[in-house]
Amino acid sequence: MKKRNIKLIALFALTILFAGSSAAAQQTPAADRVAMYTFSDKLPEQLQQLVGNPLLHRYAETRNKLSSGKYRPLYHFSAPEGRLNDPNGLCYWDGNWHLFYQAYPIENPIAHWGHAYSPDLIHWKDLPIAIAPSIEERVYSGSTLIQGDSVIAMYRGVGQGEMVAVSRDPLLLNWRKPAANPVIPDPDPEKEQPVFARGGDPFLWRCDNYYYAVLGGYSDSGPGGKRVFAEYLYRSSDLLRWEYLHPFIDANPYAFVGDDGACPYFYPIGSEGKYILFYFSHKSGGKYLIGDYDTRRQKFIVTDGGNFNHGPAKGGGIHAPSAYPDGKGGIVVLFNTNPGFPRKDDFSETMTLPRLLTWEKGALHVRPWDAVESLRRDHVRLEHIAVPANQEIVLDKITGDALEISMEIDLGKTKTFELSVLRSPDRQEYTRILFQRDMGKPTREYENHTPTSTVTIDNTYGSRSPLFTPRPPETAELPFAKGEKLKLRVFIDRSIVEVFVNDRQSVTLRTYPERDDSRGISVRAAGNSAEIGSLDAWRMESIWTDTPR
Repeated sequence: MKKRNIKLIALFALTILFAGSSAAAQQTPAADRVAMYTFSDKLPEQLQQLVGNPLLHRYAETRNKLSSGKYRPLYHFSAPEGRLNDPNGLCYWDGNWHLFYQAYPIENPIAHWGHAYSPDLIHWKDLPIAIAPSIEERVYSGSTLIQGDSVIAMYRGVGQGEMVAVSRDPLLLNWRKPAANPVIPDPDPEKEQPVFARGGDPFLWRCDNYYYAVLGGYSDSGPGGKRVFAEYLYRSSDLLRWEYLHPFIDANPYAFVGDDGACPYFYPIGSEGKYILFYFSHKSGGKYLIGDYDTRRQKFIVTDGGNFNHGPAKGGGIHAPSAYPDGKGGIVVLFNTNPGFPRKDDFSETMTLPRLLTWEKGALHVRPWDAVESLRRDHVRLEHIAVPANQEIVLDKITGDALEISMEIDLGKTKTFELSVLRSPDRQEYTRILFQRDMGKPTREYENHTPTSTVTIDNTYGSRSPLFTPRPPETAELPFAKGEKLKLRVFIDRSIVEVFVNDRQSVTLRTYPERDDSRGISVRAAGNSAEIGSLDAWRMESIWTDTPR
């Protein structure tokens, strides 16, 4: 009863602190040039107001204008106008998924929280700007927490510190900030403070009647005073007054020297009591840690980890995460991918497809979110395709720049299988996907020296454009059993390619073929022959509709 009373008191305090809409109770973006709207708290009225919203009409016109852009993805989320940076605050609320992201409106191209919603994480509808700068200079990355009838956002307010805002309406259109912001002020540089000031991007959760926030950052405690990964933990009983506790993680052996821990997300995963912490390193891109959450000491003990990005943080790779539980023990995550090509259209970054991560039998599994299959059209199926040794076979029946391809391959004795996509007829442009069996490093367990297998994605020949700089070939490792069939799911969307291998590994990059005929597919087996038992391909439809419903 005591814990229940404490929880009720906390909820009551939250209600009082964020109730009303008076100027005294909120911080309004008076200096911001972006139009902000107040909406009804009832869904029917909200939908009617959105139909007549001038910003959404502008978004729809811009999307329509840009939809034919050569490199603008058809079925990956991108901003309606301007650039896009980190995804933020992914959550499931009142029957819809909500994605926030760093948007740069044309009236004031500094970071705001843009907003879109979806019934299935695939078909998105734009919404007006959710959170605009007020006392802060820019609205940077953060997370959301659903508590009772409220959704709480906590984010980095540049120039101020960590900020909170709350929404309660069906489509999360109206956000209110308390006058107490920033709730975790930036440190006074004249006083000794934890080095989290060099980071931020708070992830918020609740445990044992307290709110906790982990702030991504780094420490100068590495070899020779070099930067190393760090996450810093804060605690509050009321969301407004916070105390610093300690570093949340004592050791991260899966990080590189020079990494930081930006954009953290922290959730339980699977049925074995494990937790996963997603983060972004400005050195090496999107990464993750698996471990145990010691709630008595409020520490995360790392037991496993790995990378979503397998090369440098920039240049067309996977960037920052936003994640949320699927309600069945798995975690949905998506990332923004940074550009690998100078901007020629009115966009640069794009999101990956949402991925479902699960923890099964001591291993992380990854596969595309099932609802992506709703985009499939014009199915083509091929079976029993012989792939002779050392011969490139062009699959003439499969062409396009917005496709899903699913293949099952019997490798036989070959150790190397290659798939080229976005291929020109003369092979002057192509993006290569290469699987190599038993060619990776041995597994991490000391007693088990079995080599891993590798998947490589390579855009060295992805474009003939003089503006394009190829990304170094990116290689990821995965366990692969003797006699196992290779299963590839490949998503091609104009300027982004995502590859999933046997639900155990994925690689992604941006690629920019210049030629209009770079739409072909080919396969090759090195050294020995292989057989493609089945190949299914679909043309993929657009995820966009013009008006809210």
